[in-house]
Amino acid sequence: MAGQQFQYDDSGNTFFYFLTSFVGLIVIPATYYLWPRDQNAEQLRLKSLRRVHGRCLWYRLRLMKSQQSIVPTLKKAALLFGWAVFLLLAYKVSKLDREYQEYNPYEVLNLDPGASLSEIKKQYRVLSLKYHPDKGGDEATFMRIAKAYAALTNEQSRQNWETYGNPDGPGATSFGIALPAWIVDQKNSMLVLLVYGLAFMVILPVVVGTWWYRSIRYSGDQILINTTQLFMHFMYKTPNMNMKRLAMVLTAAFEFDPRSNKEATIRPTDNIEVPQLIRELGNINVKKKEPPFCYPYSLKARVLVLAHLARMDVSEELEEDQRFVVRKSPALLQEMINVGCQLTMMANSRGGFHAPRLVTIENCMKLTQMIVQGLQESKSPLLQLPHFEEEHLRYCISKKYKVRSLQDLVSLKDSDRRSMLRFLGEEKYDEVMAVLGSFPHITMDTKLQVLDDEDSNNITAGSIVTVTVTLTRKRMAEVFEKEQDSTPCLAEEAATTEETQGDTSKTKTKVWQNKSKGAKKTAKSKKKKLTKKKATPAPAKTKQANGNVAGNVPVKEEEDEASDKGSESDEGEANKDSPSERDEDSDKQSDTEVDEMAGDDEEEWEALQQSIQRRERALLETKSKVTHPVYSLYFPEEKQEWWWLYIADRRDQTLVSMPYHVCTLKDTEEVELKFPAPSKTGNYQYSVILRSDSYLGLDQIKPLKVTRKCVCVCVCVWDLLQTEHEFFFFFHSNT
Repeated sequence: MAGQQFQYDDSGNTFFYFLTSFVGLIVIPATYYLWPRDQNAEQLRLKSLRRVHGRCLWYRLRLMKSQQSIVPTLKKAALLFGWAVFLLLAYKVSKLDREYQEYNPYEVLNLDPGASLSEIKKQYRVLSLKYHPDKGGDEATFMRIAKAYAALTNEQSRQNWETYGNPDGPGATSFGIALPAWIVDQKNSMLVLLVYGLAFMVILPVVVGTWWYRSIRYSGDQILINTTQLFMHFMYKTPNMNMKRLAMVLTAAFEFDPRSNKEATIRPTDNIEVPQLIRELGNINVKKKEPPFCYPYSLKARVLVLAHLARMDVSEELEEDQRFVVRKSPALLQEMINVGCQLTMMANSRGGFHAPRLVTIENCMKLTQMIVQGLQESKSPLLQLPHFEEEHLRYCISKKYKVRSLQDLVSLKDSDRRSMLRFLGEEKYDEVMAVLGSFPHITMDTKLQVLDDEDSNNITAGSIVTVTVTLTRKRMAEVFEKEQDSTPCLAEEAATTEETQGDTSKTKTKVWQNKSKGAKKTAKSKKKKLTKKKATPAPAKTKQANGNVAGNVPVKEEEDEASDKGSESDEGEANKDSPSERDEDSDKQSDTEVDEMAGDDEEEWEALQQSIQRRERALLETKSKVTHPVYSLYFPEEKQEWWWLYIADRRDQTLVSMPYHVCTLKDTEEVELKFPAPSKTGNYQYSVILRSDSYLGLDQIKPLKVTRKCVCVCVCVWDLLQTEHEFFFFFHSNT
C-alpha cells in the first residue's frame, strides 16, 4: 500500500485559496447585516413626521444624531476595505499557474496517442539531439524525454502508466496544507506556539467568560436579575403601593447603580446640583434610611425622575443622566408589572401570602404614562398637547366649555374650539389640531365563550373562560370627522321627527301605544281564560235589581272571548278529526328543530375550527412591534404605541386575567384573555380594561358580566327524578 505524504505550501498558492475563502466568509455576511440602511429613507420618514412630532425631544435628538454621527461612514469604509482585499485575493488566485499537470508521455514526445514503436524511437532521436545536455540542451527537459521514451518502449513501464498514471507504478498519496511552510519551521516554533496559546488559551476563554457572565446577570427582557429580585421583595413586602413608594422602588433599580451598570454615572458635581433640585422639589423622602432608597444613586435617580415629571430645567450634565434614567424607566416598570403578575399567580395557586393589589399594578401602568409624557398624576391630560401651559387651562375648564379631557376637546364644534383656544395663533392652532388628530381612538369589542366545550356559552365549574377582545385602532381625526359629517343628516332627521311627533303626539302616538298595550294585555288574558275555562260552561247573563244588564262592556268582551273560543274549539275539533295531519305537522316540526340544531352545531364547529386556526397562525406569525410613534414632548427616545389589556374585579381589587402587553396593534388586533371560571355560582361583574403605556386619559373600561351556572346539580336531580319514575312504574306494574 502506498504511503501518504503531507507537505506545506512553499510557494503559497494553496494558501491564497484558503485566505480568499476565509475573507469571503467574513465580508459577504458582514455586508448584508452591517451595511448602513438607506439614510434617505430614514430622512424621508422623519420628514413625514415633522408636522406632528417636530417639537418632540426624541425627534430633535434623532435629527442631531443623524447629522453628527460618523458611524455609518466608518462601517462603509471598513466594508469597502474588506471587499477590496477579497477582490485582490481573488485576482491573485486567478493568476496562479496550475502546479499539478497530468503526466502524458505522448505529449512529452509530441506524438499522437497510439504511435508505433518506430515512430517513438525516431522522435526520441530527434529530440535527444536537440535537448541533450552535451549538445547544449536543457537537462530537465531531456530527463522528461528519456522518461517518456522509457515509459513507451518498456512494457512494464507502459502498463504502470496506463494503470496508475505513472511509469514508476503507484506512488505516495500527497496532501497539501494551505499554510506556508515557515509555520512549521523549527526556528519559528516558539513564536507559533505563543500565538496559538494566546488565541486559544487566553483570548477565547476571556471572550466566552465575559459573554456568559453578562448573560447570566440579565433576564430575557435585558433587566438585571438583581433588579427583578429587588422588585419582587418590595412588592411582596408592600402589596398596596402608592405612587410615591412606587417611584422610590423604581429608582432603586440596579440599572442606575454605577457598580452594576457602566452606563450609569456619579459625578462630583452631584453633591451640589442634586441638593438644589431637592430643595426645589420639596418633600421627596430624603431622610428615609431604608436601603437602598438612601443610597446616592437611588436618591439621584429619584430626583431626576421627579424633576422630569415636574418638567423642570436641569443642567447639561444632569440632563444627560436624566435622559438615561427616563429612557430605562418604561422597561423597568414593565418588569414590575410582570413581577406583580407572577406574585398574583403564586398567591392564587399556592396561597400563604398576599398578592399585590390591583391598584399597585395599575399605578405601575399610570407611572409609565406619566414618565413618557413628562406629567405628574394630578395634571390635566391636555398638557400633553403642544403650546398648552398651566395658565391656559382656565379657558378650557370654564363653565361655558367644561373641557377636561382630550375627548371633550375633540368633540367640540370647530367654532367653539377655536374660540376657546383663542390664545393660540393660527399656526399653533393647526399644529395642536394635527397632534390631537394623530392620537389613537380604540374601539374594543368583547366576546365571552368557553372553548373546547359542547355549549360554548355555559360556564361551569372547572371550565376555562375565554374572552376574545377585538381592538380596532383609528386616528381621532378620522373618527370625529365622520361624526361631524354625519351630524347634519342627524340634525335634519331629528328636526323632521320632532315636527311629525309634534303633530301626532297628542293623537296618534298615544292611541297607537295604548292599542298595542291593550292588545298585548287582552291576548294574555285570553290565553289565561281559555286555559282555565276549557271544562266549565259559559256563565249566564245576570240582571241587577234595576233591570239593566250588569256591566255592558264586560258582556261584550265575554262575547268576543266566546267567539274566539268557539273559533278555537272549531279548529281544535277539525284537528281532532285528522290525526294523520297532526302526526305530519309534529314530524315536520321535529325535523325543522333537528335541522336547526344541526345547523347551530355546524356553525359552532366552524367557529371553533376558525379560532383554532387563528391561534395557530398567531403562534407561527411574527409581527413587528413597530406600530405608531408616540407624541411625547419630553421623552428622549422614540416610543412605540403599546397597550395593556386585562380583566379585573374592581370590587375586590384583584386581577382576573394577567395583563397582556399588546405590542402589535397597527389597525386591528385580536387578543384572547383566559381565566378559570369562578368556584361559586352566581353573577359576577368584571371589567375589561385597556390602558395605554404612552398616553394619559385614553384608558377604556368595559363591563363584563359572567354568569356561573351549576349544571352538575341539575343533572343529578334529573337522574334522581328519572330513577324514581322508573321505580314507581315498576312497582305499579307489579301490583
